[in-house]
Amino acid sequence: MLTTWAYGSPSPMLQANAFSRSVDAMGRGFLCLLLLIALPAAAQIYKYTDANGNTAYSNQPPDGVKTETVDLPPLNSVQPQAPVDSPNPSTEPVQSSNTYSVLELTDLPTSEALRANNGTFTVKVLIKPRLQGGHLFRLLLDDQPYGTPSNVPSLQLVNIDRGTHSLAVQVVSGETVVQQSPVMTFTVQRVHVP
Repeated sequence: MLTTWAYGSPSPMLQANAFSRSVDAMGRGFLCLLLLIALPAAAQIYKYTDANGNTAYSNQPPDGVKTETVDLPPLNSVQPQAPVDSPNPSTEPVQSSNTYSVLELTDLPTSEALRANNGTFTVKVLIKPRLQGGHLFRLLLDDQPYGTPSNVPSLQLVNIDRGTHSLAVQVVSGETVVQQSPVMTFTVQRVHVP
């Protein structure tokens, strides 16, 4: 079967050749693109003296001019550092800047023994400004947490042994220590029951 083509329309053979050339051009273009990407990694620097007698540098040697290749030192690189483990904030008391201008225990004798025949007594907390929402008072008896944290500024200690003890109050938010009062030392005097 014989096919006639209208004037100006390309034959199927010409169309195939044009397609083949465009694929070759795309392939060459892709290859050139890859070379351009890789070129900076393999670039060479040339040193020469220009027409005015100045030292010049270029990534392409100029025509008709004596050049020297320049060996560059390796690029600086920084290796990523492993993260430093920080202490767990829920187990480590963290003291922030003083939120409260006054935080201290009151109603503890400082010059004489505290008489508590059954070892039970109450201490008060002086705090300024008022205790903020979400904050609680927690006693530290002999450097150990004592009792359940509370928002009431009057705290009771029960059945404390006779002898010398240290006491402080902390303002806590969850397990985080917001602020701590100065530590007070006191002596409990109890009646000896034989």
